[in-house]
Amino acid sequence: MPNKIDSSATQARYDYADILIAVVTGLMFVHVTLFLCTLPLAEKMAGGSDFVAYWATGQQLAHHANPYDQNAMIRIEHGAGLPDAYQVGFMRNPPWGLLLALPLGYVGLRVGALLWSLFLLACHLSSVRALWRLHGKPNNCIHWIAASFAPALICLMIGQTSVIVLLGFTLFLRMHRSRPFLAGLSLWLCTLKPHLFLPIGAVLLAWILVSRSYKLLAGAIVALAASCAAVTCLDPAAWFDYAQMMRTTGIENEQIPCLSVMLRLWLSPHAMWLSYLPTALACLWALGYFWPRRNAWNWNRDGGLVLLLSLLTAPYAWICDGAVAIPALLQGAYLTRSRILLAVLALASLLIEVELLLSIKLSSTAYLWTAPAWLAWYLLATRASTTQSTDSRGNGVQTADLL
Repeated sequence: MPNKIDSSATQARYDYADILIAVVTGLMFVHVTLFLCTLPLAEKMAGGSDFVAYWATGQQLAHHANPYDQNAMIRIEHGAGLPDAYQVGFMRNPPWGLLLALPLGYVGLRVGALLWSLFLLACHLSSVRALWRLHGKPNNCIHWIAASFAPALICLMIGQTSVIVLLGFTLFLRMHRSRPFLAGLSLWLCTLKPHLFLPIGAVLLAWILVSRSYKLLAGAIVALAASCAAVTCLDPAAWFDYAQMMRTTGIENEQIPCLSVMLRLWLSPHAMWLSYLPTALACLWALGYFWPRRNAWNWNRDGGLVLLLSLLTAPYAWICDGAVAIPALLQGAYLTRSRILLAVLALASLLIEVELLLSIKLSSTAYLWTAPAWLAWYLLATRASTTQSTDSRGNGVQTADLL
């Protein structure tokens, strides 16, 4: 009988966190459904998002034209419905990312926007499912926090590629031991936004050398070399045009709500090296964190902290790039026994959705809190898990019943 009472009390503690997760998931489902149903009917919706830059790039590639031609991009994007007050977008992903945009050159704007959004949604949900399986298919609703994570929703709404990058890192986590060559191939997706993974990349190279995971390195090299060769065949001038575009589009003048950019704007707006200073320090710290653990390093257990640090200290990162934090946050959510922390994570995602509904621009500093919040939450969740495990060993607390 005492065990039944304790179980009932524990179940009562579940309710408010489960309700918040259900609310956030429900809002996300409604938002995504309305978006996907409206997208094929509203040309201005597709033309006014980041997707139009990918579509315009595809149009240029399909016609064997320069995908970084400013005048051509202005004509195509404004003709597609991009407001005159908006800055014309370019694909800032490395040139090998052009292969993703090429198919969009053979479809219309609205059809392309719908197919692109469905592709991004599939990448996101596939990542969440893979992580759920990676953690042993726990019989609870915690993974719905990841499925309804607001930064991933923003990727879907504006057509950003961060959820594609998320899929690449998730596949790496799933296969780096059992299928290292395929895991290396999957890292190609992470190279679409390499600036988000610099400390992770430093640790990855060190881990490959220590563990002699040369098949994984071979897979990454093969994928990158093949894509570079394909892009060179598609557009031999792409590399030169990309370098010129990056020098002239004025990224240093953009208001990007992230730690590195805010630091540069505060200290010396024109000193671009300041944007890379936090990343450089984070790389050194990450290597120092890895080295004592090198012989027992586990990416699923130890990689979360480095991943969140990489996101926090990236040279530039938008709110939608927070989607790559999902593997670490889901790990913390599965580890912690604190229903309060789960509720806080759901509320944080809900707060971002509220900011979107209030039409707060993605360049606003109102989103600056997100990356520090994910790191702080992860540290609290993993520390609480460690503390409760210690209590379980010392005081007989049945933490397993609180999953």
